[in-house]
Amino acid sequence: MSKENKSDVVTGASETLDASMLENKKTTSPWPGPQGMIPVTSGNADDANVHNRHYLDRLLVEMRVIDAVEPDLTTTIFGKKYASPLMPAALSHLNKILDDKNRKPMQEKAIAARELNLLNWIGMETNEEYSEIVAEGGDTIRIIKPFADPQKIMGEIKFAEDHGAVAVGIDIDHIAGENGKYDVVDGIPLGSIRMDDLKKYAASTELPFIAKGVLSVADALKARQAGCKAIVVSHHHGRVPFGIPPLSILPEIKKALIGSGMQIFVDGSLMSGYDAYKALALGADAVLIGRGILPEVLKNGTEATKNKLQKMNEQLSEMMLYTGIKDMNSFDPTVLHFEK
Repeated sequence: MSKENKSDVVTGASETLDASMLENKKTTSPWPGPQGMIPVTSGNADDANVHNRHYLDRLLVEMRVIDAVEPDLTTTIFGKKYASPLMPAALSHLNKILDDKNRKPMQEKAIAARELNLLNWIGMETNEEYSEIVAEGGDTIRIIKPFADPQKIMGEIKFAEDHGAVAVGIDIDHIAGENGKYDVVDGIPLGSIRMDDLKKYAASTELPFIAKGVLSVADALKARQAGCKAIVVSHHHGRVPFGIPPLSILPEIKKALIGSGMQIFVDGSLMSGYDAYKALALGADAVLIGRGILPEVLKNGTEATKNKLQKMNEQLSEMMLYTGIKDMNSFDPTVLHFEK
């Protein structure tokens, strides 16, 4: 079974991984069973989510409170202003998994984003499902799988453009299944993304094009060369075994893209506004929040999702106030210290 089939309905593993879980190896959680609403990590060394959480928790923050003022979270993404840099992530298939078929979690998430004036992302959905979701929400980014059929990708790009997407992109990192061959999702074969492909897709639309799943300076530079207007620094909830934490490579990618005009987004175990602060301090222009809101999206819908995102905004603002960061243009990585 591919990793997609196991967990890409979400953004990955559980938000916590305590010592007892590691010791007892209680690592399986059936999806989407009653106790499996949120999958857990394996707890093993090859699970990139383990290292991701460990890295985040070792980033400590110094205070800079003299002259600090209440911050402004307003964020500009692709020339449009949003209430904060928190973006509900490119979740997929949530409408298919609940017993209550009267609920539409993908639409509920979109409504929450619209009501909070946040930029919403949508993952793998059919064109029909995508159109139903965006009809309920506000501004949207569509992320497309690297289908083996390039015409399917081109068709979904055009559909997103025709339905008012702010931007469109592709999961460049969803290549391999656990059998070491190209993955198959919902019976649809995936394939690799080559430079010529990426250039063609980026050039095919007037929308900003995004390469999602960049975890190296090498791929960041290739995305720039291909004409991408943004990247998401991510390992796609730990698809790659032993994957490095996105935040660990983010500063190098930021430095490599200076002067490119590209926007840099990041995801990966960002469970709180404090986590989001660390990503922004290290160079992200905005962050994707997936697992951080997944319990709320699935269990209680729009209002719970809004409440969680508002709480994360409060935590982000709190941390900015403690460190003298007045707005989204004022982040300083030297406020962070890595605990040895």
